[in-house]
Amino acid sequence: MNEPVPVLRAVDGGTAKLMPDIDRERAWLLTVDGAPQSYVDLDDPTHLEFEYARRLAHVVDAAAGEGAPLDVVHLGGGALTLPRYVAATRPGSRQDVVEADRGLLALVAERLPVPDGTGITVHGADARAWLEAAPARSADLVVGDVFGGSRVPAHLTSVEYAREVERVLRPDGCYAANLADGAPFGFLRSQLATFAAVFGELALIAEPAVLRGRRFGNVVLVASHAPVDTARLARRAAADAFPARVEHGPALARLTDGAAVVRDVDAVPSPEPPGGAFGIG
Repeated sequence: MNEPVPVLRAVDGGTAKLMPDIDRERAWLLTVDGAPQSYVDLDDPTHLEFEYARRLAHVVDAAAGEGAPLDVVHLGGGALTLPRYVAATRPGSRQDVVEADRGLLALVAERLPVPDGTGITVHGADARAWLEAAPARSADLVVGDVFGGSRVPAHLTSVEYAREVERVLRPDGCYAANLADGAPFGFLRSQLATFAAVFGELALIAEPAVLRGRRFGNVVLVASHAPVDTARLARRAAADAFPARVEHGPALARLTDGAAVVRDVDAVPSPEPPGGAFGIG
């Protein structure tokens, strides 16, 4: 039997590399220009290697009763890790995945194909442009996981963008975004202020070391008009191999205090990670 070998491919956003996991027979790590993008186990789509992916999955798990199908929009596709998880844990879900890098989509379709009948539709398009054309009140959950290299693009950080997310969500729907920042949290604070201007309920899921400013890292922002089940999220986050905390209410208000709402005219990308923050090898 032939051993799987790494795959190197030029894509729109740089050089993509698929590396097999020697410990899991049909599992692959996807990087673009050395930055990890996705990890997929084709035999077990519920296996989530990256911490931020597990935290986004906690939001999925808390979004409805166990196993109930959801209508989900994924802004940012990568190797479709979270869509595969939703399809496996909530059969019958309708999912739209929006990924601007068509070369990356072609690589994933060729090497890590999604089985038929999963309810996943992939769109090669800019996330915000696709969202602006999407029907109102059509999604239970919108997931923002778009990175240009290792930075969230500026046009996905503004209040105008947040209003488009709100328009597409159903009244009890939820937005979950994978963000990255470090102390003094200028970007994160601006995102909290921006989404607080549109949504009534906010929460953060992050590793304590990141929240304390000890290192740069991923933070999952949760926004909704309906109450967020923070107790359920906290239980799941605390049970991770790398436990995370859920912050909400007064703690978030203190973190947000004084931060300005971001508008399209002054939006900037998330900060460049320090060297080695997200690199592989």
